[in-house]
Amino acid sequence: MSRPAGVTLASPTGRAVLVAAILGSGMAMLDATVVNVALRAIGADLGASMADLQWITNGYLLSLASLILIGGSLGDRLGRRRVFTIGVAGFAVASLLCGLALNAPMLVVARVLQGVAGALLTPGSLAMIQGSFVPDDRAKAIGAWTGLGGIATAIGPFLGGWLVEAVSWRWVFLINVPIGVLTLVAARRVPESRNPERVAGFDVSGAVLGGAGLAGITYALIELSERPLTALIALGIGLVAAAGFVLNEVRSAHPMMPLRLFADHQFSAANAITLLVYAALGSVLFFVVLQLQTAAGYSPLQAGAATLPITVVMLLLAAQGGALATRIGPRLPMTVGPLLCAVGTWWLSGIGPGIAYWRGVALPLVVFGLGLAAMVAPLTATVLAAAPNAFAGIASGINNATARAGTLLAVSALPLLVGLSGDDYARPEVFSAGYRRAMLICTGLLAAGAVLAAVTIRNRPRREAPAQAESQGATG
Repeated sequence: MSRPAGVTLASPTGRAVLVAAILGSGMAMLDATVVNVALRAIGADLGASMADLQWITNGYLLSLASLILIGGSLGDRLGRRRVFTIGVAGFAVASLLCGLALNAPMLVVARVLQGVAGALLTPGSLAMIQGSFVPDDRAKAIGAWTGLGGIATAIGPFLGGWLVEAVSWRWVFLINVPIGVLTLVAARRVPESRNPERVAGFDVSGAVLGGAGLAGITYALIELSERPLTALIALGIGLVAAAGFVLNEVRSAHPMMPLRLFADHQFSAANAITLLVYAALGSVLFFVVLQLQTAAGYSPLQAGAATLPITVVMLLLAAQGGALATRIGPRLPMTVGPLLCAVGTWWLSGIGPGIAYWRGVALPLVVFGLGLAAMVAPLTATVLAAAPNAFAGIASGINNATARAGTLLAVSALPLLVGLSGDDYARPEVFSAGYRRAMLICTGLLAAGAVLAAVTIRNRPRREAPAQAESQGATG
């Protein structure tokens, strides 16, 4: 059995754990947003359609969401650091393939491979923190991880815009290669941790059914306007596979998503909030940088730089948001955070030709960033606190899968719902009309997340009973 967690945040080993986790997950988070600002340049260079651009985004999200639960299970069984480092190395190689892609289909395939690698490293980064640090330092470490990881997400559009203009869109992928190398160097000092209650087997059928369900539904949403019959067939397959996934998880001896975790109402509620909120967040970042370029006439660099207020707010306040939630409980931050994001999103719906930057872009992004700073750390901490420590990897995987699935489905569905297809991303008047409708839908999703948090989240003590931790095999 693994020894109890005993690494402190102030120790050299603790700092190594945090650096490796932040670099690795930050690389994956950065790649989820840095691509958005490069989409127009990619479309022009590779002759891509609106559906191609959606697949360039969603190919990554699809494989990530489909396999992230397996990634968490593999880490719990084989070693969280080991699986994390394999994921980091694979992500760097897949990023290299993205940067060398000659056409849209090749880029989509490479993005799918990125998602596979991301499914290994993403849950491992948080599970290493949960499994390595002493209980008193976990909340602080998670706050630093979420805050700096959030900055990686927010800085993506700015970095992507600079790379597109200064070098090439290909460098939004190639930059991951040196980041991956640095992450592997830092990970050498990370102590290994496992789940001592791991089972001897993997839920292969669950992974296949879950992936098929998401793939079928995603394909249907993206291709419905162009290939209606094929899309409807894919939708039917996806829904049947999704139902089969749930039945498989009930019956499996070693499910990739143990449904008993959802018996905890706090865990279930936090993941439902994650689904709503991240569906909106991913869509906002996808649409805003396109709207700034298509309708407001911004260059890629200008569009990326325009999003810097989010980065500044997250840098200054994300850690404080996690500390505040530790003192007062998660309910209020998880309610106020989505509400602030909803206000900022509604405000951003006014972006168009001649928009005044400070009033129409910067200020709503500040409000949006305040909401993120208040919400992200307590949301993550609530999910982990509601699950036994021995299942940190799978709990992290479930929450990450929920977030990616929310973004995946929203980015797939919104263009269809607001009437965008073909090369509409290059037609200002058409794209602007769809953009405004998409922002209003995102506003509603965020408001719904706030209401759900107010009704369901409770300020209960975190699960840190020593006897319970020992019986469940807290890892270190």
